Amino acid sequence: MPVGSPGKVGVLELGFASVQGRTELTGHFQKAPLHIARPLYPDAARPDMPHVMVLSSGGGVLQGDRYRITADCGPGTAVHFGTQTATRLYRMEHDFATQLVELAAGPGAYVEYLPQTTIPFGGTRYHQHLRVTASATSTVVLGDRLMAGRLARGERHAYTAYCADLEVHDGDGRLLFADPVRLVPADGTVTGPTVMGGFGLMASLYAVTAAAPATELADLLHGALAGTGLRGGASVLPGGRGAWARVFGVHSPEVEAAFFGLWDAVRRRLLGVPAPRLHDGSWVDG
Repeated sequence: MPVGSPGKVGVLELGFASVQGRTELTGHFQKAPLHIARPLYPDAARPDMPHVMVLSSGGGVLQGDRYRITADCGPGTAVHFGTQTATRLYRMEHDFATQLVELAAGPGAYVEYLPQTTIPFGGTRYHQHLRVTASATSTVVLGDRLMAGRLARGERHAYTAYCADLEVHDGDGRLLFADPVRLVPADGTVTGPTVMGGFGLMASLYAVTAAAPATELADLLHGALAGTGLRGGASVLPGGRGAWARVFGVHSPEVEAAFFGLWDAVRRRLLGVPAPRLHDGSWVDG
């Protein structure tokens, strides 16, 4: 179906405010295929923090899809955003797909945006732009995981183009840092030593905050990676606005475990509580 057809333009607009010590969903507009489940409060260590699961009524992202998500997290709020499952990007023969995400964190807010893994199928063309506006006293924890393709089928870097832009701005709109990813196999190898090498998965976590010294956070993330045996590293963000880490692996379970370790380390330092787990030991991201 062409761009603009029913079910091709997904919109999700959310607003959150602190109400008597608990963060509540105060604004909500959705247009299929994007929608959310009712916010839940599953974390006993942070009963004030809703977990918001972003859902899609489709089985994945198709050519011509145009998605837009905005979330305004007001002063003093605490919100966790996740997705229902991995994002599958299907083959696109005549068009491309986009997703625009805008997150705003007000003074004193704590926001986590941790979608599950993105899997680009062969022939897909996809562009995502994530813009974050973080107040000086807010904390925003961002996560991203990318698989090189349907690894179980032996498919690696068969997509046409995968592009993802991250921009983080301060409360006045000034750019704090940007992290663009451009993976276009036809323009040159994406398996070189400065890209994904021979690894099948890449995961990144960014902790944008002034609640702890940037060098301390970077050392903390480095320590969380040290015991994994995976290729990765950590560093401070520009301007000392926090720290970030990136890790590569061959198999999904080892990368998932490393990613959880990074998130857990940040949570323990900034919130004083661990990242939530399910009874089977896997981690909850929504």
